[in-house]
Amino acid sequence: MISHENACKLLNQHIQNANMIKHCVASEAVLRAIALKMGQNPDEWGLAGLLHDIDAEITNADPYKHGPHAAIILDDLLTPEAIDAIVMHNEVASGKERTTVFQHALAAGETITGLIMATALVYPDKKLASVKTKSITKRMKEKAFAASVNRETILECELIGIPIQDFAELALVAMQGISDELGF
Repeated sequence: MISHENACKLLNQHIQNANMIKHCVASEAVLRAIALKMGQNPDEWGLAGLLHDIDAEITNADPYKHGPHAAIILDDLLTPEAIDAIVMHNEVASGKERTTVFQHALAAGETITGLIMATALVYPDKKLASVKTKSITKRMKEKAFAASVNRETILECELIGIPIQDFAELALVAMQGISDELGF
């Protein structure tokens, strides 16, 4: 498995957009937290979170290409399970539905980061420290808020046994723990 340092270098070689890199770093933190809660390997799951969008710029996030191209880049650098979860975070390209805990965790975990960041941005100070779990769950119900964030994907947390309230709290705390790195 690739080292964290080399994974960061690889990410920066493939992704130029600073906001996309922040999304990947946030996803890493959330996936590490989910792994710890689920009794899984936080290094493996964190790297999957960090590298899940490594092909986003190469594929222009084309839903029919994004994901499988990452598998080519990451071949032999991550576990087969991590690569599978990365490919499956975009069901459109795979043509299959997510079925494993790792697949659901990555899809839900990376998706909730966008809702949390959008929630922070409506606060006067625009800081993650100000965000409350209740605000995130409230925003889940507001379809017009951060409309591109797929609520159904976030709710896959419940398929792995984590109620949405607990999932929002876990993700928020994980992101607050790296707020300086995220600039929020």
